[in-house]
Amino acid sequence: MKAVYKTDQGRVRQNNEDCGGTFVNRDGHRLAIVADGMGGHKAGDVASKMTVSHLQEMWEQSEGIQTADDAEKWLNTHIIQVNTLVFEHANSNQECDGMGTTIEAVITTNHFATIAHVGDSRCYILNDIGFQQLTEDHTLVNELVRTGQITREDAEHHPRKNVILRALGTEPDVRIDTKTIMFEDGDILLLCSDGLSNKVNEEQMHTILHSEDSLEQKATTLINLANENGGEDNITLIILEFDENIERG
Repeated sequence: MKAVYKTDQGRVRQNNEDCGGTFVNRDGHRLAIVADGMGGHKAGDVASKMTVSHLQEMWEQSEGIQTADDAEKWLNTHIIQVNTLVFEHANSNQECDGMGTTIEAVITTNHFATIAHVGDSRCYILNDIGFQQLTEDHTLVNELVRTGQITREDAEHHPRKNVILRALGTEPDVRIDTKTIMFEDGDILLLCSDGLSNKVNEEQMHTILHSEDSLEQKATTLINLANENGGEDNITLIILEFDENIERG
């Protein structure tokens, strides 16, 4: 497995409330995380950093995940734990009141990829079939699109585009979307915060990911393009490429 993680403050924000990374467990399987924090001055970065650091610690101690059921159970169990940690921290620290974070977490093995999703960060796949989004945004605007009240074109410029209906740490309980896909040689996954997806369209993502550039170059090109298109938000992404010649990691 090849992987690259990049985060950028963008051109407008005073600090970076995104967090993420890729981590390998005792079996050599990889966990990739993108978390986009929200809620008050510097509270968003507290939520996203707590989420990533806890999951990293738990993942690096883990082993024995062989099946999709194992992976989905691990993600659900530990993301629920993080939800409780962030929620309780917010309630006991006034400066963090109302903080939360999105989460995009993916476990990859040599046979499959399991995705856990809360919020409006996204996961895309590029494979033989083409390029497609694997997650559904937990936002007011996406719900309006889903129920036929507005079009996807309307959604692009809707005044309430940033209203999130589901996040980690804002409520005592959280609902997590999980799915497992086959992940085969040459397939690419892109995890990103909305700082990228709001500024770089799917056609541009497809073109950049499909290029002959290295993963590092692709990641840099995507972040540069988001900044060229305004860069009003923090920008975070992870690119994962299945390479059967790399057995571990």
